[in-house]
Amino acid sequence: MCHLVHLAYMGPRELNLGALVSQASALTTKLTFPFFTGRVIATFTCSGEKEVNLAVQDAKAAFNVWRKKSGMERCRILLEAARIIRERKEEIATTETINNGKSVFEARLDVDTCWQCLEYYAGLAASMAGEHIQLSGGSFGYTRREPLGVCVGIGAWNYPFQIACWKSAPALACGNAMIFKPSPFTPVSALLLAEIYTQAGMPPGLFNVVQGGAATGQFLCQHRDVAKVSFTGSVPTGTKIMEMSAKGIKPVTLELGGKSPLIIFSDCNMENAVKGALMANFLTQGQVCCNGTRVFVQREILDKFTEEVVKKTQKIKLGDPLLEDTRMGPLINRPHLERVLGFVKLAKEQGAKVLCGGDLYVPEDPKLKDGYYMRPCVLTNCRDDMTCVKEEIFGPVMSILSFDTEAEVLERANDTTFGLAAGVFTRDIQRAHRVAAELQAGTCYINNYNVSPVELPFGGYKKSGFGRENGRVTIEYYSQLKTVCVEMGDVDSAF
Repeated sequence: MCHLVHLAYMGPRELNLGALVSQASALTTKLTFPFFTGRVIATFTCSGEKEVNLAVQDAKAAFNVWRKKSGMERCRILLEAARIIRERKEEIATTETINNGKSVFEARLDVDTCWQCLEYYAGLAASMAGEHIQLSGGSFGYTRREPLGVCVGIGAWNYPFQIACWKSAPALACGNAMIFKPSPFTPVSALLLAEIYTQAGMPPGLFNVVQGGAATGQFLCQHRDVAKVSFTGSVPTGTKIMEMSAKGIKPVTLELGGKSPLIIFSDCNMENAVKGALMANFLTQGQVCCNGTRVFVQREILDKFTEEVVKKTQKIKLGDPLLEDTRMGPLINRPHLERVLGFVKLAKEQGAKVLCGGDLYVPEDPKLKDGYYMRPCVLTNCRDDMTCVKEEIFGPVMSILSFDTEAEVLERANDTTFGLAAGVFTRDIQRAHRVAAELQAGTCYINNYNVSPVELPFGGYKKSGFGRENGRVTIEYYSQLKTVCVEMGDVDSAF
């Protein structure tokens, strides 16, 4: 259902990513480089109701083939897709960097998590089974785990290829079809995944890509033949998706925003805690939903920790994300850059102190001078009631707050409507587990941050959403249980 393209870094050029056939009346959008402002990467056409109907129709046809395959057959195809991703790692990482702006160093790590995800669910595909229950008189019952049907995945722009893999791998392993709508800011790499799945041997239409924004998403959520919706993105959009899906009684998985606490106790390994704080704030230019942007530091080590964090932050190499030594590229687009800078400006007005960064960065390379760059920012003198501490900034801005006691910091850390992630750095293993147990967050990190092994479920509490990505539990979200009761004697009747 989509035109598949290869995007190699060959300087500025324009590609046609027309998502579906019959698009004469649809909206066409141009996509530009985040770091070569004004240079067009591609054009794509938003899918309307007719195109969404065609995508669902194709997915239903493919589902009727795929659901009849054994778990071992699905396993082999997923393993082949994982092999192709490994083989094309450099191409995929480069595509991700051009479209998204993250460093190619980081994009390669993202691609590794993708083939690992496919391998993990390939292993689970052949192990899914029901159970047999013996009843009285020789009768018995059994359960069957069956696929849902056509599932929809709606992705975010910060991890375009990874999110497409995280959503599709468990869905396909369970025997479903998937229609995936990437963010209109990053429409490219999902097409590579569709091509890889087809090359690996999946039926045509099993993994469809449709392009577009809110209107396309609405057509998908409200379609009568869509069985489930999985969304990664903002809380307001997640709320709308939940409302639309509820009208069709469709199950949803929502992985939404966060304002996660990172707690640094005075007995921590200082070097590791500083590294953890940088990982928790500046990965993907700070555009990560689970980032630990509220950094609570015990008062005894506040000055030393702050000094070390600022020193390390100032050494982060900004520039062309395709260069090997670059560790931070541009933000996704101009409006988002201005929004993040606006948070820094407001923080200063509310009394916060900027220790470094928080301003525009102009690379020396003249080709990059209009890119969407800002210096990573560290704020101190922060209070819990400040906007920069309460609201998700989604940019490279770290807010440092001091605390005295464990009980105090737990109360403050949990005082938020979000609950996606949290972290704690301490050498006291009892304290570490005690604090993790009390933190109101779906994922808690002890002496590390922003690691995402596919074996572990990932998702949030409170307004950060529900349902999980990754882990064995995801099988529950992409399958349904059927009970079969078999009578071996005469029917007991009340009539």
